[in-house]
Amino acid sequence: MLRLFTIDKGLIREIQSDGATVEDIRKADWIDALEPGEDERELLQSLLRIDLPESDDVEEIEASARCFVDQAGLHVHSLFLAPHEGRYDTVSVACILQPKRLITIRDNDTADFRLLRLRARRGQVSSASPAELLVTLFEQKVENHADTLEDIHYQLEKVSHLVLEDEEAELEDAISKLAQLEDSNGKMRLCLMDTQRNISFLLRHLSGISDYRETMREIIRDVETLMSHTTFLFDKINFLMDSTQGFINIEQNQIIKTFSIAAVVFLPPTLVASIYGMNFHFMPELDWQLGYPGALALMVASGFAPYWYFKRKGWL
Repeated sequence: MLRLFTIDKGLIREIQSDGATVEDIRKADWIDALEPGEDERELLQSLLRIDLPESDDVEEIEASARCFVDQAGLHVHSLFLAPHEGRYDTVSVACILQPKRLITIRDNDTADFRLLRLRARRGQVSSASPAELLVTLFEQKVENHADTLEDIHYQLEKVSHLVLEDEEAELEDAISKLAQLEDSNGKMRLCLMDTQRNISFLLRHLSGISDYRETMREIIRDVETLMSHTTFLFDKINFLMDSTQGFINIEQNQIIKTFSIAAVVFLPPTLVASIYGMNFHFMPELDWQLGYPGALALMVASGFAPYWYFKRKGWL
């Protein structure tokens, strides 16, 4: 799917049409290709005279493969977050900046592009050039990451209350939730590190444009602040994970302790019963009139004695 945008009087406007025509593509300042089909890729390549990157190329992690300049323009491959089943996945977006247009290619939709598209329809995205639009995209990406980090922190506070204050909580569920939060926080940090590298690349290669260099420096400062926050969240997740495992171990030890004490309490009565259960012919107690009740009393007393001792020691 191709979505086309143009810069009109300093604002980003979406080109409304039933399908992307050749004329629309030629006048577009921003071409957003979401899961482009073969026909759409061939159309863009023939009109723009560039080779669009394949999915495997976009996923490369080497710095030289993610940020570079060639005859097609300035290439920046950046990681974006996309929610997926209660956690987040990373989506690689290929951005190609040319003097007269910006091209973005992605295989999955993300909240950052949906929000930018919604704001553009409302006339809330100002831009004087495709380069400024690319910087605006990264600026919004960092703002969305900050909101996502706040959400992760809020969920972590709920788990913290569950682990440290709720005595009836299911701690196994807390471990599962902490694992999800750790995974989301890790992917958030990965996206922030990738964004930091992207902005540093743009600062070096857009040196001739000074209008929004300060904006890019502010983005880097925001990224550094958010990365510090992810470190704090990692520390808190590890603390809660250790605490949860400690509480589970305490509960398990308490159960083992109860079984151990029960075994010690019932051991003397079992010994007495075993002795008088032997089938020897000459056993004096067999002829006693009070032998049977005496044996029962001895078993009760031998069982009560360890219980009383443990209770006095404070072990129960």
